[in-house]
Amino acid sequence: MAKPARDPVRLEVFHHLTSAFCEEAGARLQRSAVSPNIRERADFSVAMFDGEGRLVAQAAHIPVHLGSAGDAVAAARAAIDFRPGDVAILNDPYAGGTHLPDITMVRPVFFGRRPAWFLVNRAHHADVGGASPGSMGIAADLYAEGLVLPPVLLRARGELQRDLLAVFGKNVRGAAERLLDLRAQEASLLQLERRLGAYRREIGPGPLLSLTEALLDYTERAGRAALRRLRRGTFRAADALEDDGFGNGPLPIRLTLRTGGPHLVFDWTATGPEARGGVNCNRSVVLAACVYALRCLCPGRLPTNDGLFRLLEVRTRPGTLVDPRPPAPVAGGNVETSQRLVDVVFRALQRALPDVVPAASAGTMSNLAFGGRLPHGGEFASYETLPGGAGASPLAAGQAAIQTHMTNTRNTPVEDLEHRLPLRVRSLSLRRGSGGRGARRGGDGLRKVVEALVPLRATFLGERHAGGPPGAAGGGRGAPGRLSVLRGSTRRRLPAKAAFTLAPGDCVVVATPGGGGHGRV
Repeated sequence: MAKPARDPVRLEVFHHLTSAFCEEAGARLQRSAVSPNIRERADFSVAMFDGEGRLVAQAAHIPVHLGSAGDAVAAARAAIDFRPGDVAILNDPYAGGTHLPDITMVRPVFFGRRPAWFLVNRAHHADVGGASPGSMGIAADLYAEGLVLPPVLLRARGELQRDLLAVFGKNVRGAAERLLDLRAQEASLLQLERRLGAYRREIGPGPLLSLTEALLDYTERAGRAALRRLRRGTFRAADALEDDGFGNGPLPIRLTLRTGGPHLVFDWTATGPEARGGVNCNRSVVLAACVYALRCLCPGRLPTNDGLFRLLEVRTRPGTLVDPRPPAPVAGGNVETSQRLVDVVFRALQRALPDVVPAASAGTMSNLAFGGRLPHGGEFASYETLPGGAGASPLAAGQAAIQTHMTNTRNTPVEDLEHRLPLRVRSLSLRRGSGGRGARRGGDGLRKVVEALVPLRATFLGERHAGGPPGAAGGGRGAPGRLSVLRGSTRRRLPAKAAFTLAPGDCVVVATPGGGGHGRV
């Protein structure tokens, strides 16, 4: 049984094959979904966990989803006595979720009396109820952000729980689209289970378990070797969110990073208190940001699995921005605060690993959501994130208009947006010169102008509007973001977190931040 674990070729095949299973399941989800947010923007992730809840394989999807998905498995296992045919669903940020639009499914796979594997996907739904269309608005508590689902059964021994779906459908906008996307998530996990079952039959249960243990151990060893490049010591870094949407801010984020011991210690306990608005970031998302930063230090070919999680320790303090207490709102913690955590970690690493770490990227996902009534009747909600500039590195200039760090989504095609919704994209272009100056310039952000064709409610959730992303090694800051509404010849500037209405003919104008520059000119 130990022979496959010692065979590096077979171990490499196992790693790539299980990752390919997840990629294929992701393709099934994307092609089966109907919402642009999942089908076009690819705002979803797929992963495989063993019977102990350890991450074994994942697709190259979204870091904020994948680094936090283990907590979803743990929450589902704690809440549910799984039986064959069960499928769990959840989105509660205080019970395994990230923020409410990210709906997670957990499907146990039985090769005996107990689950041997847990298959997971997480998809961002364009609306899950709440006060604002898109469920990403400015809210003072979790209840206003949308419908909260603790870990519950969507299927019990194969039987669809129709009462649960009826409640879900009555609490979200565009219910038909949401329900079809849930079916796509189910199809994805079923595909993954079939592949895993066929592979187990091919190689046998013993070699499968042996390969799993060997792969996790290999990742841990290789990860530890990569961390030896870091200077030993204690490194401190800090930054702040500009505000929480209610006029409170800046909101400090402070990190003490300790290297050289058995774990890379990320100590966030000096971070400021939880916010009134929804920029609070639960521990699952904090963990995801730390794992992402750790993964960036490792070789590109290194598998991403539980072996990496063994290398770090995350410390937070309850009641803070990075460890809020329910029912504190968290919609922006997943998309905005997670980005700032990465900025702070990289700032600390610039001292621990000089001449390697890049300047800050846009530092925001620039979340734009619309909602209203379709011309032929019925409610709709749309959501997208808009890319900004990547930070320049010691080796190269930053890329323009690209999603960075905790997100990995695509652009919403103009044709799809205009075909499905009462919107017209007046302009979509690079924001020339918005990248920070330096020996290597930061990447440029973009400028998008969207016209309303019917009365709309809109929300925007962004950051880096008061000051642009900082450069590194003497490089300049990127240009800050901007948000405004055009009504005729009048332009009205809006804050980075805003809820507003649009009349037919009004245009919203979003300019995303450029990345920081690297090196003195």
